[in-house]
Amino acid sequence: MQVSLHTVAPGDSRALDELNRFLRGHRVLTLDREFQAGVWSFCVTYQPAAGAGGGAAEPAPKVDYKEVLDAPTFALFSKLRDVRKALAEQERLPAYAIFTNGQLAEIAKARCATPADLGKIDGIGPARLEKYGAALLAVLTTASLPSPPGGPNSPA
Repeated sequence: MQVSLHTVAPGDSRALDELNRFLRGHRVLTLDREFQAGVWSFCVTYQPAAGAGGGAAEPAPKVDYKEVLDAPTFALFSKLRDVRKALAEQERLPAYAIFTNGQLAEIAKARCATPADLGKIDGIGPARLEKYGAALLAVLTTASLPSPPGGPNSPA
């Protein structure tokens, strides 16, 4: 895992283009952002390409979540993607900067019911929980889906 830091001032399209180029060219593990003193600061952890000295990573293989998730879980995954899209538009960020498809699939499979459950998903830390957890949990608690065997909502 490697770390890259970026700063983008409002209206600085060159710096924003550079950040987006970086994000597209690497396998992003986490992206944390903070707005202070009139500029956005981004901390990106990423996985370099195998055998590369820090160059652009190969794109992650495409996953067809409709094939790998059962129908009820895919329906929940789709609802979570809709919420992520709305959050991304509100924040003016790419959707993957909010949550990755993989994270949403894990959330849907686990039927997370509490912030602690969400925090167990790789890449979801306290900042994301505080900012987006309530929106995800609202979808998860209103979904009328059975809990997965051994999941957080299943009987002990």
